[in-house]
Amino acid sequence: METPTLTSNGTDAGTAETPFWAHKPFKTAAVLGAGVMGSQIAAHLANAGLDVLLLDVTPESIGREGKKNDLVEGAFKDATRMKPDPFMSEDAQSRIALGNFDDDFDKIAEADWVIEVVVERMGIKQQVMERIEAAASDTAVISTNTSGLPIGQIAEGRSDAFKRRFLGTHFFNPPRYLKLFEVIPTEDTDPEVMARVSSFARVHLGKGIVVAKDTPNFIGNRIGTYAMLGAVEQFETGDFSIEEIDALTGTLIGHAKSATFRTADVVGLDTLRHVTANLYEAIPEDESRERFQVPNVLQRLVDLKRLGAKSKEGFYKKEGKTIKSLNPETMEYEDPAELGFDVSPFKKAGDLPERLKALWADDGKAGQFFRSTTLDLIGYTARRTPEISDSPSNIDRALQWGFGWEMGPYQIWDTLGIDAVRDALQEDGIEVPDWVADVPAEGFYRDTEAGIPEVWTPASGDYQADPRPADEWGLTYLKEDENNTLWQNDEAALLDVGDGVALFEFRSKSNSLGQEVISGLMEAIAKVEDDRDLRGMIIGNEGNNFSVGANLGEVVMAMAMGEVSDLEPFIESFQRAVLRIRYAEKPVVVTTHQRVLGGGCEMTIACPHPVLAAETYMGLVELGVGLIPGGAGTTMMTAKAAELAGSDYVNEIQSVLRQHFEQIAMAKVAESAQQAREMNFVGDDAIIVMNDARRFHVAKQEVVRLSEQGYLPPPVRTNVHVLGAPGRAQFDAALHQFREGDYVSDYDKYLGQRLAWVMTGGDLTQPAFVHEDYLLELEREVFLSLLGEEKTQARIQSILTTNKPLRN
Repeated sequence: METPTLTSNGTDAGTAETPFWAHKPFKTAAVLGAGVMGSQIAAHLANAGLDVLLLDVTPESIGREGKKNDLVEGAFKDATRMKPDPFMSEDAQSRIALGNFDDDFDKIAEADWVIEVVVERMGIKQQVMERIEAAASDTAVISTNTSGLPIGQIAEGRSDAFKRRFLGTHFFNPPRYLKLFEVIPTEDTDPEVMARVSSFARVHLGKGIVVAKDTPNFIGNRIGTYAMLGAVEQFETGDFSIEEIDALTGTLIGHAKSATFRTADVVGLDTLRHVTANLYEAIPEDESRERFQVPNVLQRLVDLKRLGAKSKEGFYKKEGKTIKSLNPETMEYEDPAELGFDVSPFKKAGDLPERLKALWADDGKAGQFFRSTTLDLIGYTARRTPEISDSPSNIDRALQWGFGWEMGPYQIWDTLGIDAVRDALQEDGIEVPDWVADVPAEGFYRDTEAGIPEVWTPASGDYQADPRPADEWGLTYLKEDENNTLWQNDEAALLDVGDGVALFEFRSKSNSLGQEVISGLMEAIAKVEDDRDLRGMIIGNEGNNFSVGANLGEVVMAMAMGEVSDLEPFIESFQRAVLRIRYAEKPVVVTTHQRVLGGGCEMTIACPHPVLAAETYMGLVELGVGLIPGGAGTTMMTAKAAELAGSDYVNEIQSVLRQHFEQIAMAKVAESAQQAREMNFVGDDAIIVMNDARRFHVAKQEVVRLSEQGYLPPPVRTNVHVLGAPGRAQFDAALHQFREGDYVSDYDKYLGQRLAWVMTGGDLTQPAFVHEDYLLELEREVFLSLLGEEKTQARIQSILTTNKPLRN
């Protein structure tokens, strides 16, 4: 096989010759350094199924007393307590072995990949590299996770063979959740090694790959920190308050909800100060170096030990229910300041491009801030290109994946207009490189007639191919061609995704499941079954969440009109639609991402062959609004308990049923797809995709596989073993104890009793075998009766009006 080259985004250039599966996967890894980053990197490698050796120094080596593994064991314990959780399951924790540099360093010989994450000091890193070369396997890949030290310098003094398999791999914190993975090769790095690491990280770690040059802080932190410090600078001038800046640097402009100052508090003000100071020292030739002088207000906060979220005070401080903000003159915290402008017109302007255009055109204070900070950022980014990266798309992706921006600087430039921004840069006297004058008016990005993405690059002075990985595709481009829409209504559509596979897409608000979606689902499955050219169907979408459940607004409207009884046909159709997923004549594959609640969870439970993005948060949460799962969820979890018990012994069934009952009664939500497996929402054979951008591709391949092998749906559940009154008595006793201990309210207890009544077979006095239709009828009966309860109605209203659960 020829040695591959990589495109700017880290994908194999010759995908036909070197697809990702052509590279050997990593099965074992060693992480050297168990600090906050090291322990979380080890956790995420374990999430991916690797056996990981996590090492750190001994207490003695840093002048402390204690047992040799005290530091690494303490760090690992801290990692298991972190929120958000770096582990996707307890099983992942068991794949990490702990050790110390004195006794266990030789064990790295068993690792396929050795990642160094020790303290950010060049001399120490070089010493560790010398030890790694002596102990590691000759075939192991070696990488450093430094966030700013020169990669090539870290490997100085090592052999040529070592340097060929050495590179920088910069995970962003927290490694499980942030997608950006900067790959930094040296001039000696073997392209095959870089391709192997990039492919593995993309597919198995779920990362977005950006190839960076070996420059200080690489791409993401260089540009992202500059932007953050620019906002802090505006605060220090006194022209804008903290509240105003966060209002203008958050979701309004496509940035993270935490905006500038909340993000700084979460990151840690000492960490931000450290990054800023180090970067200042590392870039003596940067014409904008002074921006990276530690801001006075930041230094004062650090000196006062006000470090942000970890010390519970930083730029913000919560006192009671009030979140106060810092007065930089007095360094005291004050009540939130009123905004000096109205943001509602910008919010109402439309989608992100329209909001940005509205801010750009605004003559007021908000427009002034947006134009000045945006032009400043675009100018700096242009001056750093091609110093930090040859490709504008690399820079944009780094900000999207590492900082949660919807658009990077070059995408924003395209949105506002190449000529308009270019003229404004000149008018404001912002220095830009000569190549800026050559950028075509059509923008940095374009698609060829063949649909291949291209990006204009300064080094070439022309457009260069910017291919997406072939297995990462979304629905936007499909929907541009009307011929790909096979059917649609106001809230859903059936799309042709090729190779005889269709995709059912929700288009309702928040992807809620109302009558239009449910009737559409029934119609779509029927259409697929009747079309001889279609193999099967995917159910998926590109919303922020797969689905947050049923459309409660429709339920409230029916209650307000006194038509609760009229909901019975809808509830029955909802159940039948969910079961159609399970019993369809052709394969139907549900592919999930992010929140999958209520009815969305029921759809996934019903699916015989689901494909889940690793970051899937799934649960039956209906008791939180005073209901039970009414879309076949209660029935299916009851049936699953009997199936998973492995025998007809009542005690064995009761054990599994109790787990399912508690999950529903407590509205537990799986915090990963792995946990969804452990909670029996999906089976052990459910496919989990670490990179959510690949979920449609994998789901499509699953439909094709099932079709090719000769698909038959699972048989109808005609003999579900339920436990009757004896089984229900155990749940009643547990609920009584919870009420006595004041863990639940009287109404919670009542809801639990109604749930237990369904899950044990209603009024049956003894264990029995029943048809699933029997359980579905019980489920509908209880669901509809609860809708008539005043306390359930109050809970539903609370969710709709405050988005907060009510315990009554």
